Amino acid sequence: MDHSGHGMNMDLPPFTLTRGLEFGGDPVFLVGCLLGLGLYGWAVVRLRRRGDSWPVGRTVAWVLGVVTVALAMCTKLNDYGMAMFSVHMVQHMIVSMLSPILLLLGGPMTLALRALPTAGRGRRGPRELLVALLHSRYMRVITHPAFTIPMFIASLYALYFTPLFDLLMESRAGHIGMMVHFLAVGLVFFWPIMGVDPGPHRPGYVMRILELFAGMPFHAFFGIALMMASEPMVDTFVNPPASLGIEALADQQAAGGIAWAFSEIPSVVVLIALIYQWRKSEERVSRRADRAADRNGDQELAEYNAYLASLHARGR
Repeated sequence: MDHSGHGMNMDLPPFTLTRGLEFGGDPVFLVGCLLGLGLYGWAVVRLRRRGDSWPVGRTVAWVLGVVTVALAMCTKLNDYGMAMFSVHMVQHMIVSMLSPILLLLGGPMTLALRALPTAGRGRRGPRELLVALLHSRYMRVITHPAFTIPMFIASLYALYFTPLFDLLMESRAGHIGMMVHFLAVGLVFFWPIMGVDPGPHRPGYVMRILELFAGMPFHAFFGIALMMASEPMVDTFVNPPASLGIEALADQQAAGGIAWAFSEIPSVVVLIALIYQWRKSEERVSRRADRAADRNGDQELAEYNAYLASLHARGR
């Protein structure tokens, strides 16, 4: 089978940054991004109208996360990602390693739990269904490191180094489905590590750091394998359009360099977020301990004063 064309228009104009911002994405991601922004904004407004606050930083993180998805999947990058391995890898890295971090820092489930109304006794509304999902066995499985780390690794090696990648890239629908998978894998991988939302698997901070660095070396090795390969490793990008003026092996090496470099950036961002969350957690624990000590001290003082009063009464 000839994988060079895949039924798409291969007479793409030379890639430039200006053309890269035009709409060229799939409507599925466009609708998803608009819904993500609209529902999040509705929830924040609902909280504000009833007098509750919501951190501005979380809103900014969510908006940035949605915007990164839109830039990767709703612009001409999506068209070039069907023809250039390097551009496809940029999309992959953004959608699987940058966007999930920003979206998780937005705390969407916490916001939903606070904004959605309760259905009442004996009834199940959207809030009750969300609570049931968060406490389900399914969520315990897909957020456990025994699942998230192998899935994170397999999404690279079992996809790019098997015929599955070429099969999916034969159609735009397959490409979109692949990107949805990358986004989902990134979310379930980073959620137990640094997500602010409640979840069934939430280990201590040291274990979270270990989980983070358990998967990242495999990501770097994947990029190095692409860079060091002496021949194209996927059929999809073997014959790039002549109008792009690129050579398949050089473009694959560029894709490997992007994958290798991108494995460092999210690690640093997540590590900073973890350290910040760890410090805030320690501060909350310290404040609770201080309040408990103050209450105990007040109680001991009251008991001592009562004891002195009883002695005075007996002395009289």
